[in-house]
Amino acid sequence: MRVVAVPVKSLSRAKTRLSPALTGLERGALTLAMLEDVLDAALSVPGWETWVVSPDEVALEIAAGRGARPIAEAKPPLANAIRQVEAKAKEEGSNALAILPADVPLVTVDTLHEALRTLGAVVLARSADGLGTSLLLRRPPRAIPARFGPDSFRRHVELAQARGLPVSIVERRELSFDVDRPDDILTLLADGRRGRTREVCLQMDLGARLRA
Repeated sequence: MRVVAVPVKSLSRAKTRLSPALTGLERGALTLAMLEDVLDAALSVPGWETWVVSPDEVALEIAAGRGARPIAEAKPPLANAIRQVEAKAKEEGSNALAILPADVPLVTVDTLHEALRTLGAVVLARSADGLGTSLLLRRPPRAIPARFGPDSFRRHVELAQARGLPVSIVERRELSFDVDRPDDILTLLADGRRGRTREVCLQMDLGARLRA
């Protein structure tokens, strides 16, 4: 069994760096829209299960409704949620576990499929700033510890090197781009990719609001 796990924060705590431009309800709507776009890709990759781990009931309901496996987060923060899915993956005999953030709305099934087929005990995609990790794939699920947070990409590479494990790096914009700041929303709208995130941004007239 192979698993793509998508962690989702509580909607009340999601995307706080957008709070100068978006209300709490708008940030929640944007978070759920990005989750749907990520699920569109993950659920279309053959041979992989998709799990969504979150403390938020709405996110879990969307996951279940789309055919992903909902897992109620037992204890925050993100590090604990990832340990929770690692334990479940090991318990159920998974031989590969990918952690995919819920805020990479440009990801496509082809890009994700290519990344998941990449050889290596550890496969990484770095975030757009070059410091974070936008995909962590491990074979087996605990080949190295997950260390998401500031400078996580370097830490993941160093952990693999310390254990003598080969590392493959996937360089694809569709995986690296995430939405954290108002300018990211404008970049997403300019990209033109159709999806739930773009639809929600247009419904909220974010392009005009942010340019103003």
